[in-house]
Amino acid sequence: MWWLALIPFAIQALAIFFDEVVFHIQRGLPKWERIGHPLDTFTVLVCMSFVIWVPFSSMNLLFYGLLATFSTIFITKDEFVHNEHCPATEQWLHAFLFILHPITLICAGFIWPVVQDVEVAPWIHSWLNNKAILGLFLKGQFVIMSLFMLYQIIYWNFIYARNQQRIL
Repeated sequence: MWWLALIPFAIQALAIFFDEVVFHIQRGLPKWERIGHPLDTFTVLVCMSFVIWVPFSSMNLLFYGLLATFSTIFITKDEFVHNEHCPATEQWLHAFLFILHPITLICAGFIWPVVQDVEVAPWIHSWLNNKAILGLFLKGQFVIMSLFMLYQIIYWNFIYARNQQRIL
């Protein structure tokens, strides 16, 4: 049943891809979004790097909870101005992503002690019983998210921005 913990990540990736391809590329991004979106991704990368490289402990779990809470709140920062720039369908997709965000971070938090062979509640280990694949998955997620953040920075702040300046 370990694969159930990966479903929120897959759904989130599809939703972000849809948001990027259908909405962002279609309408373009103003400067505040070109800066803000990579920062959103960075907050998630901090959380993912924490569960990959920091030893699991009750104190570190508390700190991870604080990082995940900060990330979950931080990603909502743009919604006050999105209603002026985004169609209702994009705003709905953002709301869906806001629901998925803490779910994926919670799943990463459950995977964390399993990957590090830390004994926690027995039901967690029986549910997430594939340490090797889960560890590889977390590292793969980190790489994919890092590449996505680089894309966000390079495409939107250099390629897109340069093309916008030529048009003006």
